This record gives sequence, structure tokens and C-alpha cells, in this order.
Amino acid sequence: MIDIPMRSSGCLDSSNILSINQARTRGALSRQDLSSINLMPPRRSPDAHPASGGRQPYMSQPAAPVSAANTSPPVMPHTSEVTPPPPGTTYRQVPALRNLIQKGQKVNIGIAGQLQKVRIAMGWNTTNPQCDIDLSAYLLDSSGKVPADDWFVFYGQPGSPDNSVILNVNGSACDREIADIDLTRINPSIKKIVFVLTINEAFTYNLNFSMVKDAYIRLLDPSADREIYSFMLTDYYANVT
Repeated sequence: MIDIPMRSSGCLDSSNILSINQARTRGALSRQDLSSINLMPPRRSPDAHPASGGRQPYMSQPAAPVSAANTSPPVMPHTSEVTPPPPGTTYRQVPALRNLIQKGQKVNIGIAGQLQKVRIAMGWNTTNPQCDIDLSAYLLDSSGKVPADDWFVFYGQPGSPDNSVILNVNGSACDREIADIDLTRINPSIKKIVFVLTINEAFTYNLNFSMVKDAYIRLLDPSADREIYSFMLTDYYANVT
């Protein structure tokens, strides 16, 4: 995870990423990782304050065929959720996660041309009603940077210039937010897509990821309504936003 400053902080580049995260990136991204990505901060509309009850609404992988023999058992929703959620928060049950991968694991999702479209589906619950979480995507070229600002996909700019990545902030019945990726449309200059979850106005309202739980990501084949892989977040740090 990385910290993304508010709009008033100006453009986010490798130098101020390092400055902001000197005490925050332990166990996360290295200096080399950070300096290779040119990020722009999310921009929110004035009426999207988390406390206003606005929108209710984290992996790119290399490409060899997906094994159908993955027998990882489904992950059922946390039993701790029998207790009512805090007032003002909306609880969503975690869907069954069938092909779980572990933190740091890299997997193949298929040979070129095998999958034409994939879907990134993310969900979470919070213990603080002000925790308004956003999904965004960065389309990076061979230098590890976005070619221009319009290659940063978020709620205010829900589609990439080549229409290969489309963000749906309304999600689905079980997923908070969704990104649909059309692999046949990706511009040849784009070599990697990075998906990031951030907490809106985290510094202003003293919010952090220790107030988040049940966070997961599902990589889906939308044509067959099939889960390819999934991941359940297990570490929630108070110094990460």
C-alpha cells in the first residue's frame, strides 16, 4: 500500500512519495518500486464526503494456461460478523473465494489470446463509517509510469483512453467496486496495470486500514462467470491509508 495525498497536495511523484512514506512503507513497496511509478492523486467531487452517505461502493499478473485442478477450499465469511456492524456502516458478506493465492505469490492467468476479458472485483467492510474506500487503476508503460494523466482510471475518470479498463464504482450485489479489462483493447504501449485501494481524506479524518476488514480481490472470467484466482487480505496496518 502507498499513501496518496489529497488534491491540494499537488501531483504525486517519486520524490514526494518517498517523503510521505518514509515511516509508512516498511514491508510494503521499496524505494526502487516507488521511484518507477508516476502517480497522480485522486480527485473527488465536493459532494462525495464519506459522512454524507455517498457511494457505497488491490494486482497485475503475468500471462501458461490456468490449471483447472486448483482445489483450494472456499473461504466463507468471517464468523465474527455475527455481531452488528457499527452504526452508519454497511456490512456485506464475503463471497466464497475458491482459488485462493497467498501474499507475494505470482500466478499465470493464461496464454496470450486465451482470455479476452477479465474482471477485477473487490470488497471490504469497515469499522468506521467515515472510511470511504476507492478503487483506482494505473496503466503503466515500459518505463513503469503512466503515459499521461488520462491513463489513471478512478471514480472521476472511469475509463482509460483505449477503453480497455472500465471502472464500475457501484460494484455488484456482493462486490463493492469492479474494474472490467478488455485485453484485446489494451494499447500496445501499456505493459502493466496496477490496482490500488485508497481511503478518501484519510489524513483529514485520521483514517487508516486498521479500520478495514474482510478485504478481498477476485479475478474473474466474466464470459463464464468463473473465478480465476482470489486473495483475502490478512494484514491491516494503522500506518497505511
